[in-house]
Amino acid sequence: MTWRFETDPDFQEKLDWVDRFMTEEVEPLDFVIEYAWDIHDPASRILVPPLQEKVREKGLWACHLGPNLGGPGFGQLKLALLNEVLGRSPHGPIVFGCQAPDSGNAEILAHYGTDEQKKRFLEPLLRGDIVSSFSMTEPRGGSDPTGFSTAAVRDGDEWVISGEKWFSSNARYADFLIVLAVTDPDAPPHQRQSMFVVPVDTPGVEIVRNVASFGHTTADHGYIRYDGARVPADALLGDVGGGFAVAQTRLGGGRIHHAMRTVSLVKRAFEMMCERALSRQTKGTTLANLQLVQAMIADSWIQMEQFRLLVLRTAWRIDKFDDYNKVRADIAAVKAAMPTVLHDVASRALQVHGSLGVSEEMPFGEMIMESYRMGLADGATEVHQVNLAKQLLRHHEATAELFPSGHLPTLRAQAEAKFAEQLAGLER
Repeated sequence: MTWRFETDPDFQEKLDWVDRFMTEEVEPLDFVIEYAWDIHDPASRILVPPLQEKVREKGLWACHLGPNLGGPGFGQLKLALLNEVLGRSPHGPIVFGCQAPDSGNAEILAHYGTDEQKKRFLEPLLRGDIVSSFSMTEPRGGSDPTGFSTAAVRDGDEWVISGEKWFSSNARYADFLIVLAVTDPDAPPHQRQSMFVVPVDTPGVEIVRNVASFGHTTADHGYIRYDGARVPADALLGDVGGGFAVAQTRLGGGRIHHAMRTVSLVKRAFEMMCERALSRQTKGTTLANLQLVQAMIADSWIQMEQFRLLVLRTAWRIDKFDDYNKVRADIAAVKAAMPTVLHDVASRALQVHGSLGVSEEMPFGEMIMESYRMGLADGATEVHQVNLAKQLLRHHEATAELFPSGHLPTLRAQAEAKFAEQLAGLER
């Protein structure tokens, strides 16, 4: 798909339907269902499946998947445009079957799962019958896999997993976990880990506690202890020692999908800021007529549009190359920019709303905390900044000269020498 700052009419018609559907049917769910991923909530069981069926009838279910997995095969650019709308509500991805971490876990199972694993785990996951969790980060190692200590040891026809994992999102609702564990501590750093699919009811899998993010009322991030949890040899996903490569299969897509949904949060904060500026009176005029507020609105729009275009361009490049490795720099840039843009726009929107903005009656506090979560999810911002810089520097070279290549006296002398014959005799 090419995209030239406008969307083709057929897909725009779908987006318009999604926009209305989200406003009228999906966003109200946020106020009557406590947590979107808790598919066992009685209210969710009543309200969500009928909406999911409408999405299927429209051919918009699991749009992140290709036709071979039951999706429409839209590609990342169309998915970006769709996620701009779905990200307005945590129920949006759930109702449309493209929620994290299930979307990334489905990608892992599709690429590396055995036929039996696909039947047991992937198929019900794609239908929306179950949810899953990605169990990678650790209390000490953070998100750096080279510092992990959770280990899987081969014992006959089984693997025995021991260690602790931290912030395994949605583990309390999950039917299975995808676990990264050390299988060869003496191998090179990125070949020490292997990936496993582990049913959550496996003996030895203990959810020590469920941790809430600040600002969230629901504790949905699992602190998990694996105490000699035994899984069969064929629980392995990919090759022994290939866990890091398997993880990258989901993390590249996961990062850009987070950014796509974040665009919608930024848009929402911006729209609320503009509405309040036009509505709130002070000293005989509206806030919209005050220059400092106008500057806040202008700065927010510029940040929002720059970020959105970077996301769309990155999605287009993913479709173009069909290889996340060729778009690593772009994805790193999007991931690094995302938390700052959300934080800045949400903070300005909060300020324009005054005391109402800092209250629990408005969503800005949650948006600002989300910016910090987005700065940590799928790798810290600083890590992506470093990786981006390293990749960019590969396209540049050092100079062996005394002065840099942009040194003006040197350039002037070179130009004078180049044109000396033509300019000979001119008074200068």
